[in-house]
Amino acid sequence: METMLGRLGQVLRRRLRTAQESSTLVVKQKLPGVYVQPSYQSALMWFGVIFIRHGLYLDGVFKFTVYIPDNYPDGDCPRLVFDLPIFHPLVDPVSGELDVKRAFAKWRRNHNHIWQILMYARRIFYKIDTTSPLNPEAAVLYEKDIQLFKSKVVDSVKLCSSRLFDPPKIEDPYAISFSPWNPAIHDEAREKMLTQKTLEDQQCKSMQVSGLSWVKPGSVQPFSKEEKTLPT
Repeated sequence: METMLGRLGQVLRRRLRTAQESSTLVVKQKLPGVYVQPSYQSALMWFGVIFIRHGLYLDGVFKFTVYIPDNYPDGDCPRLVFDLPIFHPLVDPVSGELDVKRAFAKWRRNHNHIWQILMYARRIFYKIDTTSPLNPEAAVLYEKDIQLFKSKVVDSVKLCSSRLFDPPKIEDPYAISFSPWNPAIHDEAREKMLTQKTLEDQQCKSMQVSGLSWVKPGSVQPFSKEEKTLPT
């Protein structure tokens, strides 16, 4: 019994370590407008927010939660659920869950990564896909009545904005929350963030690039090319 419990503990620790390593990979990707924070309670639950800066969903601020399965990375694909259902063909109009499995039908260890799910969640707001929708109404309107579709999208964006300051749906000290701007609190934090960004930019410029990597257009799969060493 003790041996079995010991092995189970090792498996759980390995899976938690893998989830934590995935968090580090997400930070390195620097996905524009996407921010995530692992839960205090569990490394298998992440809180996030997406800021949409152009396109049909302009000014959208969409909070979400990523649920990582207990058997990660050997099991099913992680789930991504928006705090509020967004009017979109690929988002369930009741639960707010994004159809992640259309991009990751089978989760492959050492090939698929959580940062790819985040990139996919961002991309759906810039490239609309209406095949096999979770929200048929949104799909039909996008194809048949784009003006009404845009109107409903604007309403959806406004609803999310109006609920931005609501308490987090899950009680967790690391859950992402927003509050109205308070200069006495936020001005100092803003200056620290800008200073840190300047330092990071300077460090990046001084670093030597050892290779190149891309994500194929229309895909969430990465591929890379090592730097070739020139003959001397």
